Amino acid sequence: MGNLKEIRTRIASVTSTQKITSAMKMVSAAKLRKAQDAVLQMRPYAEKLHEILTSLSSNISADDNNPYITERALNKALIVVITSNGSLCGAFNANIVKKVKSMLAEDFSNIAVDFAIIGKKGGEGLRIYKNNFIADNSLLFDELTYENSKGVSSELMNLYASKQYDKVVLVYNKFKNAATQIITTEQFLPIELKVEETNVSTDYIYEPNKQEIVTDIIPMSLQIQFYQALTNSFAAEHGARMTAMHKATDNAADLIQNLKLEYNKARQASITNQILEIVGGAEALKG
Repeated sequence: MGNLKEIRTRIASVTSTQKITSAMKMVSAAKLRKAQDAVLQMRPYAEKLHEILTSLSSNISADDNNPYITERALNKALIVVITSNGSLCGAFNANIVKKVKSMLAEDFSNIAVDFAIIGKKGGEGLRIYKNNFIADNSLLFDELTYENSKGVSSELMNLYASKQYDKVVLVYNKFKNAATQIITTEQFLPIELKVEETNVSTDYIYEPNKQEIVTDIIPMSLQIQFYQALTNSFAAEHGARMTAMHKATDNAADLIQNLKLEYNKARQASITNQILEIVGGAEALKG
């Protein structure tokens, strides 16, 4: 009977775990819906701003002395690592840490690198580089808004403009759908100006003038790019957690079913043994 008690205890424990994972799945589903809406709402604005910047790119050059487009010899880089504050989201955070370590070995092997951490799990995964952490802005995800992200993106822009770093790179999970996250490495600074081929003339008249327009649009574009990376990562996190909790709930259901089967077999064996003992005792009395 001791074995039966142990199985009952395991069934109760797994059932309790199943309730927790099911609740976490529902919470993540609700948060995902909100985060996904933020990503979709931001996308048209970001695309239009990129379109405007692209149309101006043929008229922008290093001679304009804009600090955000000036390329320099790469001596020191800053990697902005965007992960989550919480766990139980599968390989969401581990994939980012793995990607950063791969970048250090392949792309920045002979370059001095510092890290700006956004998300506690990134800091934990890269703790061997703790001395190279220049900032930890993990609290951003407690209240993710454009205004809050703007302060961090502005600081990153200042670090590049003041020549403390020659390159700033964002590493994060891009949201595709609830089950798919795309590990993304995105150059933040300097801005990569790509002139797209078009049949439309770009002989614009700038008002008030080209320099002022560029001066306003480039910082705005960078702030939007950074906020978009954060919202993508936030949505991807809840998608990954919802998927992980869904699988955990299903696995718990399978385990409970197997434990109940094992319990019934053990109970049947126990009853059979008791019957055999009674029959054996009765036969002994007859003898």
